[in-house]
Amino acid sequence: MTSYADAGVDIEAGDRAVELMKSRVARSRRPEVVDDASGFAGLFDASAFLRYRRPLLATSTDGVGTKVMLAQRLGKHDTIGIDLVGMVLDDLVVCGAEPLFMTDYIACGKVVPERIADIVGGVAEGCRLAGCALVGGETAEHPGAMGPDEYDLAGAGTGVVEADEMLGPDRVVPGDVVLGLASSGVHSNGYSLVRHVIAKAGLDLERELPELGRTLGEELLTPTRVYSLDCLALIRETEVHALAHITGGGLAANLARSLPATADAVLDRSSWTPPAIFEVLAGHGGVPQEEMDRTFNLGVGMCAIVPAAEADRALALLTGRGLPAWVLGEIVAGEGRARFRR
Repeated sequence: MTSYADAGVDIEAGDRAVELMKSRVARSRRPEVVDDASGFAGLFDASAFLRYRRPLLATSTDGVGTKVMLAQRLGKHDTIGIDLVGMVLDDLVVCGAEPLFMTDYIACGKVVPERIADIVGGVAEGCRLAGCALVGGETAEHPGAMGPDEYDLAGAGTGVVEADEMLGPDRVVPGDVVLGLASSGVHSNGYSLVRHVIAKAGLDLERELPELGRTLGEELLTPTRVYSLDCLALIRETEVHALAHITGGGLAANLARSLPATADAVLDRSSWTPPAIFEVLAGHGGVPQEEMDRTFNLGVGMCAIVPAAEADRALALLTGRGLPAWVLGEIVAGEGRARFRR
């Protein structure tokens, strides 16, 4: 007789993974979450929207790319879920939306309950950091399609914003100031180039580099900074015209998405020093500045565009929340481009 287990799918392991992750997921719970006894769906009490005049739902979906390959190689799985949350929910907050709930999806070659629980525990921790509820997810075992130690994860989030309070390019005007909000490092973009540099230069992930003060692997697995609560506080307490999440494509390309066709962002490269990891990658990989600019965040994970009169108050608020921030540039009349000052 042939069974599902003979084909490589272990139902009991999946059930054990669910049990192991329950307590971690509970830490991300919001008051609006409603339990579904069947477990087939995540429920959220929409009566919370009654306080809005015209609520707009915002949604975003993403993954963490090939950063998972480094997590697998180093056997560290408890922070990659935070990366997922940063990629998904910080896209939502760009329009001013408050993240409400999120779901995740993990595909793997073999369900190892403790590993799956670590991954989902990271997602739950990221959701807690964003003030968002993890209301459900799915783990799928794909023997044959993936190796036993391989996995990938993706997620989707939903948020809400008042229609007349939505942020965006239409609010941005010449004279505004661009604030840079520090990244925690490489975040979750550009890892195909990172892995290429590692292979080309023969770098050892477990070797401590003096420039970093820790091993290369530890540096590269630093979880993505989750900006949602910081940005929401900034929106509540100061005037914000637009935000830009600096992900794949780099600083200029992502910031340009938040500009009107009549204005440019002129950025001052001397206003900050990128974290040492970027110098390590550029130096060992022979990566030119132009390629670094369009691949990595270079130490700027989020930008906020505010009126010049609000800049000092905004910086004080962010600094008070433990988030390094600085004046990165200014908005001038232009054509909808972001560029560095020559």
